[in-house]
Amino acid sequence: MMRMGTPLNRCLVATDADRIGRYRFDVVVIGTGAAGASAALAAASRGLRVAVLGKASNTLDNNTNWARGGIAAVLDATDSFEQHEQDTIRCGDGLCNQDIVRDVVAGGPVAIEKLLRLGAQFDRSETGDLELGMEGGHSRRRIVHANGDATGRAIQGALGPALEQHERIRLFPDVFAIDLVGEEDGSIVGTLARLKSGEIACFQAGSTVLACGGGGQMYRETTNPVLATADGVAMAYRAGAELQDLEFFQFHPTCLYIAGAARVLISEIVRGAGGVLRDRDGIRFMPEYHTDADLAPRDIVSRAAADRMDRSSHTNIYLDLTEIDGDPHVLFPGISSTCRLFDIDIAKQLIPVRPGAHYMIGGVRSDSHGHTSLPGLFAVGECASTGLHGANRMGSNSLLEAIVLGTRTGDAVAGERHGTAAPLRKLMNRPTPRPDSTIQVNINDVLYAMKSLMWRSVGVRRNAEDLAEAMDQLAFWSSAIQRLAPDTTPAWELMNMLTVGQLSAISALGRQESRGAHFRHDHPASDPAWQTHSVIKANKTNDHQLGEPVLSHNHSLTGEPSVSVKHA
Repeated sequence: MMRMGTPLNRCLVATDADRIGRYRFDVVVIGTGAAGASAALAAASRGLRVAVLGKASNTLDNNTNWARGGIAAVLDATDSFEQHEQDTIRCGDGLCNQDIVRDVVAGGPVAIEKLLRLGAQFDRSETGDLELGMEGGHSRRRIVHANGDATGRAIQGALGPALEQHERIRLFPDVFAIDLVGEEDGSIVGTLARLKSGEIACFQAGSTVLACGGGGQMYRETTNPVLATADGVAMAYRAGAELQDLEFFQFHPTCLYIAGAARVLISEIVRGAGGVLRDRDGIRFMPEYHTDADLAPRDIVSRAAADRMDRSSHTNIYLDLTEIDGDPHVLFPGISSTCRLFDIDIAKQLIPVRPGAHYMIGGVRSDSHGHTSLPGLFAVGECASTGLHGANRMGSNSLLEAIVLGTRTGDAVAGERHGTAAPLRKLMNRPTPRPDSTIQVNINDVLYAMKSLMWRSVGVRRNAEDLAEAMDQLAFWSSAIQRLAPDTTPAWELMNMLTVGQLSAISALGRQESRGAHFRHDHPASDPAWQTHSVIKANKTNDHQLGEPVLSHNHSLTGEPSVSVKHA
């Protein structure tokens, strides 16, 4: 259970329904990335008025734009949907929802065609066909990419203008979504948000779609942009939605590691082209850990990298591109340009790398059409958990999921038409009043302490003692931030990360085995008894506060939770 000196507030900020502005739309989509854009475009194309709330100042600044690798799709005669499904399920280590896998994989060709119609420019061979790359876990060449390692930018560059130009979509940039607005029956009827002007307003809608991305900024080392602060998952939790599989967080094995440089992702497609990992002594080590060597699933490569770093007492490992077939500067211009800034010639020198938090596999529990456990609330993309990825996401499946299920979610919203929300009797419950105090909490100090703790105790390798320590410390910081921090966006982001960090630690402590991206030193083997999703939700104590979360394990993989157990 979550160990809280002060119960968690239902809402981050106090509001008065009679004193704030209101916007009314058919649908509110929170997030401008591939998932949110696809949902918004689908809903708008079917006649709905859609508001899209963007945390950044433009439609290019989001997780999708940072995606380096590619988007997986079956486009070659030597490949098949069945093979893509099998690869995904194998990588998911027993926890994939096979119906979801089948639906998403089958939607690949249509998703690529949609992006091409919107103007996405993907890499092509000399014959003019789409060039298909290889990545870890895939048994066939099926990775569509752009400019070598800038696929996300190409996809977002096509979706962003489509959002901006659609007559039924209104974009609200520089908006921070604070909390979901709920009715007494639990249904979601809108979103409380801070506008660019600093004003707090309510966006009312019959349907609200969370497409807020992940939470990599919880960790000291991450490939995620600064916007990835787990906001959507935290909002859904406070509103009472079920969350799923938060113990599974994927760490990418090749994150550029140079003092003073941003932790830039070096795409797996680089290893697919022949790049290999070496330790400080120049030894290629991955063949010792897996038969697929450098193209083993990401969780295996990340743990092998961490193990090699420990053995050599070194801060990183190295990626070697000196023997690949072709000029790496031409094949991978993005990483070439970044490394040149630090006087590294990737055609001649080794690139220092280490694992970094990359993709939040768990999230808001949702189905193939975005439905969550709360009426009126939908979730899609990285903030959602459908069971597609199981216990370990296979590379380049996430952009595919975003396009396919994002479109499905928009269609579902339009088909069901929850209707425009009725006038609110009350807007949001007031949180616990802050005491009069001259003490100021240092937001940045807590932020960096949290990142280090998450990296150390809820990172690539875990154990019960460290997880319990993390739960206690995160709860202590949550109490302080909730009581003493000002009402600012950085404080709200920190509170969201502390909340989801605690829930992740609880879920990881509850799963007493190792599976996929979740590895425990004290339970290093997988256990068939744990071939089950974990589900966590808040135990509401009153209108203002939440009690201890309840963790349960769903043994059917597709049905409702069948076992409910509190974990101390």
